[in-house]
Amino acid sequence: MWFCYRLSFFSKKKFINTALLYPNLGDIMKVYIGSDHAGFRTKEKLKRYLNSKKIKFEDLGTYSGTSVDYPDYAIKVGKKVAKDKNSRGILVCGSGTGMVIAANKIKGIRAVAAYDSYSAKISRLHNDANVLGLRGRIFPFEKTKKITSIWLNTPFSGKERHKRRINKIRKLEK
Repeated sequence: MWFCYRLSFFSKKKFINTALLYPNLGDIMKVYIGSDHAGFRTKEKLKRYLNSKKIKFEDLGTYSGTSVDYPDYAIKVGKKVAKDKNSRGILVCGSGTGMVIAANKIKGIRAVAAYDSYSAKISRLHNDANVLGLRGRIFPFEKTKKITSIWLNTPFSGKERHKRRINKIRKLEK
């Protein structure tokens, strides 16, 4: 198995290259993607990236750079992901934060604003995050691709302590 090392401030962390574990990701999952006007260009680039990786997706808007309200698209993506348990969502707005706040109001959604590889990976391993929030402004697209790839390719660990914590969050939704 191939490993890479990521240097943190205090120690070395070992990460598995999960892309090797899920070579045909597009065959097992659908991604719902949405953005507001501030995330529109990044969303369009992400669509090309997902196509290149043969990952099935559905674009739920917006379809231009004209000003819109981000909660409208967070709700569209969140409702689709909550209904389709074998799917994930990607939301892009200016900061990535507004979309995540809105999406997390939908029962069954565990959205994360990931700004680096570590937060993307841990949000899947520990939190089983099903929606990824990304920045559309002042953020290099290469970093966006890397975060997206790690997030899509990382499975939930399924460890009992993480299941217990997620179940406590589910109880808050009732």
